[in-house]
Amino acid sequence: MKKLIVCGGLAAFALGTQAASAAEFYIVRDATTKKCTVVDTKPTTTTTTVVGDGVYKTKTEAESAVKTTKVCTEQ
Repeated sequence: MKKLIVCGGLAAFALGTQAASAAEFYIVRDATTKKCTVVDTKPTTTTTTVVGDGVYKTKTEAESAVKTTKVCTEQ
């Protein structure tokens, strides 16, 4: 019985950490201000547009991509 409880706890912990590490980041451009920002959820509004290569695994990766994305660097 103790083994079953321990195994269940370990499985729940493993699934929780896997979901937390599967974060997604997007570069979005506001249509009115023309500024790019990094967000952690895919936008569902029509006032922002996803730019760049789509989904990034880390926020740092997305922030680096903002600097090289053409629509984000043009002013």
